[in-house]
Amino acid sequence: MAVLPEAAEIVNALRSGLVPRRGLHHFATGLDPLLEAVGHELDFVTGGKGASKWIRGEYGTGKTFCSRFLCARARERQFATSEVQISINDTPLHRLETVYRRLIERLETAADGPNAFQAVVEGWLYRVGDEVMRLRGLSEDDPAFAEATEQRLEDKLAELSRRNPAYSQVLRAYHRAMHEGDFATAQGLLAWLAGQPHTDRSVLKAAGTRGKVDGQASLAFLAGLLTLLRQSGYAGLVVVLDEVETVQRMNSQTREKSLNALRQLMDMLAKDELPGLYLVVTGTRDFYEGYKGLKALTPLYQRVQVKFDEEARWDNLRAPQVRLMPFTEERLLEVGRRVRDLYPAVSEGRVAQRIDDAFLCALVAQVTAGFGGKVTLAPRVFLRELIDVMDRVDQHEGYDPVVHYRLALDDDKLTAEELAAKYGRPVVVDECEDETPAEPVAQTVGTERPGDAPRRRLDG
Repeated sequence: MAVLPEAAEIVNALRSGLVPRRGLHHFATGLDPLLEAVGHELDFVTGGKGASKWIRGEYGTGKTFCSRFLCARARERQFATSEVQISINDTPLHRLETVYRRLIERLETAADGPNAFQAVVEGWLYRVGDEVMRLRGLSEDDPAFAEATEQRLEDKLAELSRRNPAYSQVLRAYHRAMHEGDFATAQGLLAWLAGQPHTDRSVLKAAGTRGKVDGQASLAFLAGLLTLLRQSGYAGLVVVLDEVETVQRMNSQTREKSLNALRQLMDMLAKDELPGLYLVVTGTRDFYEGYKGLKALTPLYQRVQVKFDEEARWDNLRAPQVRLMPFTEERLLEVGRRVRDLYPAVSEGRVAQRIDDAFLCALVAQVTAGFGGKVTLAPRVFLRELIDVMDRVDQHEGYDPVVHYRLALDDDKLTAEELAAKYGRPVVVDECEDETPAEPVAQTVGTERPGDAPRRRLDG
């Protein structure tokens, strides 16, 4: 088993039941047709257009994995990316200023990795200076270089100034502060551009602006970011709004505001007001088809609604909305093989011998059976259990999983959806009643739980 550079990071994430940040291509299955279709749409966006893709799938079908993999592929094509997880308290969809702030915090590029906003701004300024040296034949030591740079900067800011004067003013002030060595002011201005709400007034005074980035301004600032990226040589920006189905848990007024925020983004894309943006929205079937989801706003529902046939293999992957199909036991087994093969074992031979295909098949069957035969709920727990077993085999020479391993689905480690499947109960989510609700917790119907299921031996 060859050790991959990302192997430790992948295994560490799976050990905790999380989607890894890197190396997803090593164990992704079934996504190539969708990513090929998305690739053509990214080519369209590269030409200065905007587009969106709405990804639909139930819990366990891999929406987060798919969108993260999509982002990784987009970065290979010179796109910047940002994944924003929508939640009721931390990042409510109807508060666009918060969504914008999270977008900037999670901005990532292939060259600079995560937290790339400052690198993007500084790269843009460096590019301005580089153009002065190339086009004017001036060196940085030339007395005329500073003035020529200022003039070139103004040329670059002209487009931004028409759309968002405040954004260009702050960029201008940031450049001046960096040139003068006033790094505290420069960092304060950068924080304001990133949507941080608590910027010192003296910092904004230096830029000749005031106030903070509110909901409507955040969309203008997003357009400013897109201009910066295009002028810096990036193909565009992919933004993922993940777990948008959480809007269904909000009260009707807040839910309406959230759906209107999505419609506003779609309107701006249609009018080419966000050139270079590829928006990805993920949600469950209830979000797409339920009356607390898109159907609550008919114009938005009509734009992204797609009629799916029973035969998923004939799905139109170029449509605005696409669906992810549930895992099958065969697909889950293939994922298990790939994770086993990339596992960074110390005792490679022992792990390969004891974690054979027969063991993987038995583990798939037992985990699936633990969730009432619902394979779609099994992937997260299956991979976490697989990593745990391989850890034990790698550490202990005498550990034989066929003899010693017992599958136990501990309630404390399961999500609400997994608990519901384990006990054969539906999941009930209460609607919030106030405007600033507490995060609701999905609970299974009934207050009593049967005793833990007996531990079962895993026969390889």
